[in-house]
Amino acid sequence: MGLSSALYSGTSGISAHGEKMSVIGNNLSNVNTLGFKKSRMHFEDALSQNINTAAGTGQVGRGVAIGAVMSDFSQGSMESTNEATDLAIGGDGFFIVSPKSSGNSFYTRAGNFRFDKEGYLVDPHGYVVQGWKIQEQASSDVVQDANAGGPSGIKTEGVPLDIQLENFQSPPQATNEVNIIANLDSQSQQGSAPSGSGTDSPLFAMFDKWDATEDEPLGDTSYAYQSTIKVYDQNGEAHNLTAYFDPVEEDLTNSSDGEQHWEYLITVPPDDDKRLFWDTAGNTNKKGLLMAGSLKFNSSGQLSDMSAFTITQNAVDNGADPEDLDAWEAAQFNQDGYPVCTANFRGDEDADFTAQSGSDGNAVNMAINLGIKSDSSSWDSNSDVNLSGMGADVDALPSLGAAGETQALACTNYATGSTTVTQSQDGYESGFLQNISVDRDGVVTGNYSNGQQLELYVLTLANFNNTQGLEREGGNLFSETRASGQATSNIPGTGGL
Repeated sequence: MGLSSALYSGTSGISAHGEKMSVIGNNLSNVNTLGFKKSRMHFEDALSQNINTAAGTGQVGRGVAIGAVMSDFSQGSMESTNEATDLAIGGDGFFIVSPKSSGNSFYTRAGNFRFDKEGYLVDPHGYVVQGWKIQEQASSDVVQDANAGGPSGIKTEGVPLDIQLENFQSPPQATNEVNIIANLDSQSQQGSAPSGSGTDSPLFAMFDKWDATEDEPLGDTSYAYQSTIKVYDQNGEAHNLTAYFDPVEEDLTNSSDGEQHWEYLITVPPDDDKRLFWDTAGNTNKKGLLMAGSLKFNSSGQLSDMSAFTITQNAVDNGADPEDLDAWEAAQFNQDGYPVCTANFRGDEDADFTAQSGSDGNAVNMAINLGIKSDSSSWDSNSDVNLSGMGADVDALPSLGAAGETQALACTNYATGSTTVTQSQDGYESGFLQNISVDRDGVVTGNYSNGQQLELYVLTLANFNNTQGLEREGGNLFSETRASGQATSNIPGTGGL
């Protein structure tokens, strides 16, 4: 037995080291394979044979055996590419991919993904990358998944599914807030003065001059300054919204020394004003007027108060003519405390008045931010004043008063020339998908031609209690086994992933 045993021990070493060379060769051959995890072979001695010796029983080794082939899942180096869908995992975890129309899942560290002709995000085998769909911000009836939510504050819905681009358009968003911040030159000359007709109030002189039947509803000499911005209806169509400003030079009752008052109008082209009550109105001279009001500046040129009026449903239903100030009442506020007007660009039913919104109707309201708001979402006084014949009494106007909160960025009344400091609005037209990006939190974002960035999916990562128990399937893929345990999935940046 001695000679044959010696030969067997030698051949076991040759065989075992030959397998180790195979492992080393495989590691070397995959040096440029994306996501490849190298292996290490561990040897152990074979069972020894007991023999009799002069000293008693002794043991003679019978060669070497392969103890284990362990995978090295340590972090590899990252590589820069020009593709937004080339992804890498920094730390623990595996991407999950699944063959189309199959419930099987595979796991990989290789993130060389592309979109196929059907819009699926796939690996080189055509297996689809899995992710959670991100809940739309406007939705309130989607329950967040128990595994969702992380450092980025995203909310997901349902369970992980195939990442697929199904909608290549970004829907339009109607304008809900308009911000116009301007400096109104304190040395400006008044353009509109009381004419002896209409309201005959210096606080509504521009209002009286507005005539929607004219080619220019308000002539160039009827105001001191104007600022125009594009706003959007719920179908994504753009409309010009213009704010007109004019100083009030007449002596106003109850106006303190040093104060300066300006009248303003918020308007759209009369043809764009499709509020249905105009169809039965006595005349349409005030068509296109959405809001009228006044601004009060203190002696330092800072905005300190305002008023705002819109046509109300109650007044129209009671027979008031929109031509007259009897139909105009103090504007309502949005949840942020800014006064609101309503345009009804599409001519929809139940969309003419501010109150006709939400469950009560189809109105799309626009809050007007000129730099001051109500911190109580209500007028401090005189909210039910009758504007007809109020004359020049400033105190009769609805006032924000103590409830007024002037913003850091607000309209001013300095002697430096009238100019628009900033203007913005939150609506936009529909857009087409231009490209995709993925951020460090694994969020797949669509970038659209209308400037919108919509979060679409967040990648699903998985991990195992025993990664050494995973089965190598080739193609940079692993599958779970009883030894590895079941996968635990989560979004990047949570659960140790």
